[in-house]
Amino acid sequence: MPTAMTALLGCQLLGELIVRALHLPIPGPVLGLLLLLAWLLLGTTVTLPVSSSLPEVARGLLNHMSLLFIPAGVGIILHGQTLADQWLPISVSLFGSTALALIATAVTFRAVCKIMERSKAKKEGGR
Repeated sequence: MPTAMTALLGCQLLGELIVRALHLPIPGPVLGLLLLLAWLLLGTTVTLPVSSSLPEVARGLLNHMSLLFIPAGVGIILHGQTLADQWLPISVSLFGSTALALIATAVTFRAVCKIMERSKAKKEGGR
């Protein structure tokens, strides 16, 4: 288990270092997760000693994930008066950003569908 935990934290650290060194616009832990994925995919061709204990460590972390919400809960309690005073702008920004995200997703989906239909029509027409 210590080896698997070290591998997880090492991937996160490596992701942070790469992001900071190259000034990439993504979070370091996300890049670390992608590095871990690549490493595990490599593990199908190369034997990795960490692969056997990684599911157990991941399960343990997931079982205690609710602890990660404690800081958010403390923040809500600590800034409860600010939230009460600013409920309207907060609500408008929350619902507005959610609506914009849904609209952007739908527009993107439709655009990709049209591109794929054109590509398919070109392939079928070229035969």
